[in-house]
Amino acid sequence: MNEHFLRYSLRWRCPIKLVWLEEGQMKSGNVTVVELGEGQFSFITARKKKTPTTLPFDVIMAAGYARGDDGDTSKKTRETE
Repeated sequence: MNEHFLRYSLRWRCPIKLVWLEEGQMKSGNVTVVELGEGQFSFITARKKKTPTTLPFDVIMAAGYARGDDGDTSKKTRETE
């Protein structure tokens, strides 16, 4: 299910709420996925827009829609792939 939200963020270039483990600490925040790879993904945040962070899939604890996002893609423009 988490991969579904990662693909949603990548396809529509919109933020999602993500909870993950980083160096034994639980982190959470709104992230926008910029790349999906084999076993890993890269994302940017509102604070770090220029330097993407790369994490493996297995550190994701939860993913969901960001606040205010209802998942209705009819109002969004699809990012060209």
